[in-house]
Amino acid sequence: MSAPQRGSGTQRRAGSTPSTSAAEARAPAAQDPLDGPSGLAPVRSPIPLYHRIYMILREGITTGAYKVGEAIPTEAELMERFGVSRITARRALDELSDEGLVDRARGRGTIVSASAAAQIGGAPIVAGIEGLMANLSVIGRQTTVTICEFEHVPAPGAVAAELGLKTGEMVQRAVRVRSLAEGPFSLSTTYVLDRIGRTYTRDELASIPMIDLISRAGANVDSVKQSITATLADDVAAQRLAVQPGSALLKLRRTFFDDRNKGVYTAELFYRPDRFEYRMTLSRGADNRFRLDRN
Repeated sequence: MSAPQRGSGTQRRAGSTPSTSAAEARAPAAQDPLDGPSGLAPVRSPIPLYHRIYMILREGITTGAYKVGEAIPTEAELMERFGVSRITARRALDELSDEGLVDRARGRGTIVSASAAAQIGGAPIVAGIEGLMANLSVIGRQTTVTICEFEHVPAPGAVAAELGLKTGEMVQRAVRVRSLAEGPFSLSTTYVLDRIGRTYTRDELASIPMIDLISRAGANVDSVKQSITATLADDVAAQRLAVQPGSALLKLRRTFFDDRNKGVYTAELFYRPDRFEYRMTLSRGADNRFRLDRN
């Protein structure tokens, strides 16, 4: 596993420049480099050009498109393919090197390193909408947890509204990083009704899945509201998930309700897409409509 990256991932190297060249500004639309000639679209993006190239190459390495010991595109090839300057191409390769994914040597080019093997082709944690409660409990028992924050606080306005609380009512707030053997894969912030949050300790939250703690407290979770989207890692999430700032993350919001349709707890979760994937199965019924398979 690579260590958390220092800084914001946009620090300047000696001899580099924060501006983009005219050629970069005119670059054509982006595609995966494995799919033929491409460029980087001239859109206004908070992600620097070098980092966008880095993420494309990193994806190729972690998915096994580039094997250990195999050369990845050279600076000159990246310049031609993406329409960028040599400085930008070199910066992208330097980011891979800093992360330990590649080795760079004169006469050999840039080679996928042996230390990258742990991140190549590994099966990610899989969760599904079907049997959500069982999945959460199993995932909780297959991984380890680091508690970053644990406190009882007045519910923020959005949280109070989501859980049907009055302004200022207390909730138990926790921030956790969940990890596999090769490193962190999720970062979560949870808010739990105070009467439930008072039934477990910080140490218990680090060793027992939240869904099991809630059941132990006597709450009967009957339904879950969930949304899934994508986002970019800020500096805090990047450090805790051991990724570069600006890296793509899967973002989930969940709110759990009891059998009286009262909010029990709500959570915001960020997942590394290389270590977690979400699946669902749809089945077509006699009426020719597809429905979620709950078996």
